[in-house]
Amino acid sequence: MTTELLTNEALSQLYREHHSWLLGWLDKRVQCRLQAEDHAHDTFMRVITSNIAKDIQEPRAYLITIAKGLLINHWRKSAIEQAYLQRIAAYPESLMPSPEENAVILATLQEIDELLNQLPGKVRKAFLMSQLDGLTYVEIGKQLGVTDRMIKKYMSTAMLHLLTMAKAL
Repeated sequence: MTTELLTNEALSQLYREHHSWLLGWLDKRVQCRLQAEDHAHDTFMRVITSNIAKDIQEPRAYLITIAKGLLINHWRKSAIEQAYLQRIAAYPESLMPSPEENAVILATLQEIDELLNQLPGKVRKAFLMSQLDGLTYVEIGKQLGVTDRMIKKYMSTAMLHLLTMAKAL
């Protein structure tokens, strides 16, 4: 038997044995059957693309790990979307973005969020405190319990990361 046939059989068996269980697990967390089905589908797509189905020792733990990551991403994206929609709700109708513009803005905000979440915690906090709150490096250092010199290092780390990733896009 070829490796491909083993992988296909392993995937089929994994799906048959665990799909309905995963769907129930997801349904309890999102309380929407359609959303649970989407997340279950995405979970199995990740398993397929990982190409390790035949090597999985604890299938349910593995599926939950993937599903939790997908749920966290979904909730983060929903939170960004809700914050954005609340913010623009105060705009006069004449300044409201079109549905197409909203889609582009939301996609951009989600990309920025993903880039920022790749940074270490203190680096991300320092960057956001500087860029969004307008705090000085000394003020940020006091809040984070580090020197302003360390904040300079955090800021260069953040800037380098964002510039490198922006070029890759």
